[in-house]
Amino acid sequence: MMNPEEHAFYRKFSKKSQVEKLAFIATLTDDEAVRLQFTWQAWARDKQLTPPGAWATWVIMAGRGFGKTRTGAEQTRIWAEEDSNARIALVARTAADIRDVMVEGESGILAISPPWFKPHYEPSKRRLTWPNGAQATTYSAEQPDQLAGPQHTKFWADERSTWQYDETWDQLQFGLRLGANPQGVVTMTPRPTKAVKALLKDETTVVTRGSTRENKGNLAKRFYREITRKYEGTRLGRQELEGEVIEDVDGALWKRESMIEALRVFKHPELKRIVVGVDPSVTSTEESAETGIVIAGVGIDDHGYVLQDRSLLASPNEWAKEVIAGYYLLEADRVIGEVNNGGDLVETVLRNIDKAISYKSVRATRGKQLRAEPVSSFYERSLIHHVGVFPDLEDQMCSWVPGEKSPDRLDALVWAFTEMMVGQVQIGGMMVDTDLRNQEEIEEDEQEQEQAYALFR
Repeated sequence: MMNPEEHAFYRKFSKKSQVEKLAFIATLTDDEAVRLQFTWQAWARDKQLTPPGAWATWVIMAGRGFGKTRTGAEQTRIWAEEDSNARIALVARTAADIRDVMVEGESGILAISPPWFKPHYEPSKRRLTWPNGAQATTYSAEQPDQLAGPQHTKFWADERSTWQYDETWDQLQFGLRLGANPQGVVTMTPRPTKAVKALLKDETTVVTRGSTRENKGNLAKRFYREITRKYEGTRLGRQELEGEVIEDVDGALWKRESMIEALRVFKHPELKRIVVGVDPSVTSTEESAETGIVIAGVGIDDHGYVLQDRSLLASPNEWAKEVIAGYYLLEADRVIGEVNNGGDLVETVLRNIDKAISYKSVRATRGKQLRAEPVSSFYERSLIHHVGVFPDLEDQMCSWVPGEKSPDRLDALVWAFTEMMVGQVQIGGMMVDTDLRNQEEIEEDEQEQEQAYALFR
């Protein structure tokens, strides 16, 4: 453990200019320079150092690029160095996130560890072991049962607000019972979910807030330029860049607390229909929109359930594979795809991969507000539930104001529930079909049907 004099020296060094730092490093031997390179106290900003006082959870809630991952990795390394008996839980939204960000990422545990204290990583065992015997085990938030039983002294939880199941957090806390001071660090971009609000209100939580610009000097110029171009001056920018918790937006059709959080479930009844809604993107450049892919169902209780959000930025062939994977995984009845953006692109790409898939194209003949309002009304009437947490989708829903360009995930969700629920009304607990078309549309459809029938007379 570092003594107070050493700590003060390194903190003084951290405040020096880049020129002064380089001049000092030039006076060191190679070994001393390497030691300095891996001394976190010499490089961290004040907000990135372990907070003083008694706390159970340190929440680092900051904008993208703040250095949250680096801070979580360094804190994990400190715990391992200080306690050879440390048993640390590493938890993220998915197993891939743990591997690619927390462990093997550019600011992950392996990258920031010095050669003399680098852990041995065994992916098959989900385990890291440091030279002194300290260990960390990885857990996917998608599998709460992984944490039922194991005990830990410390934890690092990444992007808590994106975890689909709150049970994962509960199991993590139940197992935090080893050592003299069980505690953990949570690194995340803020989202105003019920779970996050509860965590922030906890008396044993200490919170560090920060913005992207605080770490501008350590970010790639292109990254900083692109992320500020995308978010600066927007409501989401206050969340993604400034690290603020953004509440309901005036004029938005969806309200987070009353229409999503209050109706959220973690299990659904038997489903009588499942569809995959697709809002396609025809390109896959960094400037492109994502392809919205939302899978939803209607239960035997006639309520709607959001099951998965598989949206992604990808080429048409890549997103088509994602659509088909979700279609078969959840045993969906049909894929619903919008034809406006890419003509018949969705059906063409899907059929090239799987000719047997059930597909229906839809055309956006009405304004996006008119399409979204009936679906929003089902939420208002407590008829649609999210099965778990879908942070990116929910951000789009609660920040979109009619009149603005509607986002991809939201469009996919609207298409899915338009197919299954719009055009029906609830009477005595039963969903009954009704025709919501105007008279002109009805007459046009009847004329088309008559012309089709004439071909077979």
